[in-house]
Amino acid sequence: MLNNREELKACRDTYEKLLTVEKKRILVCAGTGCVSSGSLEIFDRLIALLEERNIPCSVELQEDGCNGDGSADPVGVKKSGCHGFCEMGPLLLIEPQGYLYTKVSLDDCEEIIEKTIVGGECCERLAYQKDGKIYARQEEIPFYEKQTRLVLEHCGHIDATSIKEYFAIGGYEAFEKALFDMSGEEIIQEITDSNLRGRGGGGFPAGRKWTQVRSQKTEQKYIVCNGDEGDPGAFMDRSIMEGDPHRMIEGMMIAALACGASEGYIYVRAEYPLAVSRLETAIRQATEYGLLGDRILGTEFSFILHICRGAGAFVCGEGSALTASIEGKRGMPRVKPPRTVEQGLFDKPTVLNNVETFANVPLIISQGAEWYRGIGPENSPGTKAFAMTGNIENTGLIEVPMGTTLKEVIFDVGGGMRGGDQFKAVQIGGPSGGCLTTDHLDLPLDFDSLKKAGAMIGSGGLVVLDSSTCMVEIARYFMNFTQNESCGKCVPCREGTKRMLAILENIVEGKGEEGDIELLLELADTISQTALCGLGKTAALPVISTIKNFREEYEAHIYEKRCPAGNCQKLKIIKILPDLCKGCSKCAKVCPVGAIRGMVKKPFVLDVSKCIKCGACLDQCPFGAIEEVV
Repeated sequence: MLNNREELKACRDTYEKLLTVEKKRILVCAGTGCVSSGSLEIFDRLIALLEERNIPCSVELQEDGCNGDGSADPVGVKKSGCHGFCEMGPLLLIEPQGYLYTKVSLDDCEEIIEKTIVGGECCERLAYQKDGKIYARQEEIPFYEKQTRLVLEHCGHIDATSIKEYFAIGGYEAFEKALFDMSGEEIIQEITDSNLRGRGGGGFPAGRKWTQVRSQKTEQKYIVCNGDEGDPGAFMDRSIMEGDPHRMIEGMMIAALACGASEGYIYVRAEYPLAVSRLETAIRQATEYGLLGDRILGTEFSFILHICRGAGAFVCGEGSALTASIEGKRGMPRVKPPRTVEQGLFDKPTVLNNVETFANVPLIISQGAEWYRGIGPENSPGTKAFAMTGNIENTGLIEVPMGTTLKEVIFDVGGGMRGGDQFKAVQIGGPSGGCLTTDHLDLPLDFDSLKKAGAMIGSGGLVVLDSSTCMVEIARYFMNFTQNESCGKCVPCREGTKRMLAILENIVEGKGEEGDIELLLELADTISQTALCGLGKTAALPVISTIKNFREEYEAHIYEKRCPAGNCQKLKIIKILPDLCKGCSKCAKVCPVGAIRGMVKKPFVLDVSKCIKCGACLDQCPFGAIEEVV
């Protein structure tokens, strides 16, 4: 238990020195992706191999240097957070050399110990390779070289479950500064001056929100962290909660100090069990050290923190729905005003920011608003984490300065299109976002530029699409998601999205009619104007942006009953070429609906009205006599 500022400083100094004792460190990625690929088994195997060779190792910073006897420099073996390069997992980082090993398996562990830990050499076959070049060190890999990792700087580099390692790299220094050297007004002024904007999607200035909560006269106030993250393909917040939970908690503590709150909640979906576990560990550790609880570090400031598991409803990312869910009610938005800053959780003034926003706060307090404003454009300073997925060479978690262009993100960091295919579009901001095309490749990624282009950053989902993607189907997919996730409280969202989905389903099934495009746009306008919450207001954005940028694809589906991308199953036609058919009957035998008939040794015939276009006949024909016509 730390009782005052001096003890916190001494604690930090102690663990900083202990961290230097570990001359060699093996950081095994223990993010959700790598865990699912067997990284924890690799972690156990590495420890077993070190022990077999009597090489001292430690999974925690040791007070006496090494395994209790202090006899030798131990090898630190750690479970780190997500390294971000998920395409190449399981990942393993060796320090101090900075070797990053990719796609590591249990069979590789022995060689890693012998060659790298004992011999100090790089196992080049495990290093990232591209175009015949070997990239031994993490910082040399193009995927990392182009990034600016600030919020994610510790993910992959420290033990994600250890407060000692967080202390060792300067953890809780910003909170200490805020607690002892700054008033609440000064903290908020620093955040305001930094122009930190909420990373949850809306981009609302955090300093203005904090000011509004601080100005409320109510004694009881709350700090709530939105860790719900419901966008398909997005996992930025999850990675921060799993990889550097103390950074986010420290940000919440500073917010509580600034606004006069004594209690906080982290709302995280139950589908994130690893994140929940790491947060529980972090809160327990912070409480044991006296950084959470009553009279923190001997001051008058008290702050306790709870975790609330959500059921995984997309609408609970909306502020009023989220607070209702914490209160034990059904997660549904309400009419505003009053806003959350006036009547939020339990009708008390509430600061509600997402994980990435809070994770920025310690950096701003430590290094100052001016430093922060020096990164990215003036009106959207700082960095942004994106979860990059889709038809791209390097999928994973990235962090770049705001204002980085779409081209730099996709082709420099992402490595371009998978298989050398042609870039077609990118869906940014999840189901509430929009599609950007080749015309937008030079567009800077920041709040205002994207809004002008009819899209939004959202929480940071970024799905890259190639030329084989049908944009009408993409619009249908996101509308289907939004419709399923609509809470049903307001008619425009409940009925409007259902109607839009039905029209889109008809179009991709070849049942589209003249006037469908105009009707979709009319419905989109009505829903965005009249829906109750942000989910409904932005639900039509993927449809609007795909019509705007790919209207010819809609028209081809409706008027020509053709999918230009060759993607829509119902619009495909299967034909038997009589000149090539030998009448072997293999196609007829595998057809599940009896659509193919004929006599052996004579060309067979396919009844298009019965064909379900499953493609089974295509795979069976040995003469290439069956083709799929787009």
